[in-house]
Amino acid sequence: MKPPKKSELRRLAVSLRVPPGSTVRLPGDRDPGHASPGITEAQAVEALAETARLLADYQSRLAAQDEFGVAVVIQGLDASGKDGAIKNVMSGVNPAGVNVHSFKVPSAEELSHDYLWRYAQKLPRRGEIAIFNRSHYEEVLVVRVHPELLVKQHLPAAARGHDVWKRRFHEINEWERYLNDNGIKVVKIFLNLSKDEQRRRFLDRIDHPAKNWKFSAADVRERQSWDDYQAAFSEVLSNTSTAWAPWYVVPADHKWFARLAVAAIVIDELARIDPKFPTVSKETADALKAARDALVAEGPVTPPVADTKKHHGKGHGKHL
Repeated sequence: MKPPKKSELRRLAVSLRVPPGSTVRLPGDRDPGHASPGITEAQAVEALAETARLLADYQSRLAAQDEFGVAVVIQGLDASGKDGAIKNVMSGVNPAGVNVHSFKVPSAEELSHDYLWRYAQKLPRRGEIAIFNRSHYEEVLVVRVHPELLVKQHLPAAARGHDVWKRRFHEINEWERYLNDNGIKVVKIFLNLSKDEQRRRFLDRIDHPAKNWKFSAADVRERQSWDDYQAAFSEVLSNTSTAWAPWYVVPADHKWFARLAVAAIVIDELARIDPKFPTVSKETADALKAARDALVAEGPVTPPVADTKKHHGKGHGKHL
């Protein structure tokens, strides 16, 4: 299979984008079992390996330009494949330029601040990519499904009123606009898993001892709120997919397709930024040339040790 073209990755990403202002009603509006026609699992796995090269190149340019940061938000229900997507999509990038943050139950310190505070602490610096495994959207998802959690946030009574979710949608949209205006691009991905596939994955975790650690009884309790979560995600997608930070809904029933789709989305967003290696001034270029001339004048440049082995006999190659 030929390496995927950027135009092909863009078409895939665009097909999964939620148009700003549109209404999404899950599960009917988006098929969790969808996969692009004409592509097999083997082809998707091969294409995913090729995307690693593109991601590595973009990451190098992003770091060198030192102007933009990228926050990749990955949301999804339990067993939707968040960890696997992060591991497989970002496997080829430089760890020094990527940070992964998993947001669990907030601590007492975090609950003593505004609800966006703990997420703001983990935003990427310019030139970096930050991945949020769950994110600030938990504040309009899990907190909405379990409104008793609002009490633990020490909010004034007026802030817990009937319009709290509408206000939070507005606040999140404006926060993301602020980040975008300051060079921090927010890329939002929802891994859309079907109820049947979640059940199959839960059973797989229970039936295989090596996977038992992934399962918690709390997962089954949360599954009982499936319909409430579908409604909450529908509201999030409908109210917070904006021109500056659109949502992408990735069908997650087929892990191989979901991972390729996530890679396509991240690459396309980086392509839209189009970071470039900085060019040096004439004075710097002249200084570099003078430094090179001085180094060359010292004498012939010997090849690296690894290369010299190619020119020796077999017996020499055995020595370290």
